[in-house]
Amino acid sequence: MTGIIISNTSDKPIYQQLFEQISSQILSGGLKSDFSLPPIRTAAKELRISVITVKKAWEELERAGLIYTITGKGCFISDLSKNELDGKRGQILKEQFSRDIKFYDNLETTKEEFIGLVDEHFSV
Repeated sequence: MTGIIISNTSDKPIYQQLFEQISSQILSGGLKSDFSLPPIRTAAKELRISVITVKKAWEELERAGLIYTITGKGCFISDLSKNELDGKRGQILKEQFSRDIKFYDNLETTKEEFIGLVDEHFSV
């Protein structure tokens, strides 16, 4: 699997890392519609991770509408228009933000501190 980097030291589950990297490639146009993803066992072997982990990532991609499965043939990138891709991107951004903001809430981060972090990140 080209360009996929799995970190065993990350706080994110491996399936989530895989989902995020593949969805990013789809949403940025790096993976085109009807492109065939490798079989789950092949991807697991190449990435040296569990078949169950890859299966979970593929299920998340399908649930997000980014891929589809043809029984006996495999998983393919969904044929989505630019508007549909933008909508999916927005939806994924909101879902990720909702998960991440909980971390900052738990640290009792103020709005000003949070905005400062965002400004600092984007000014680099």
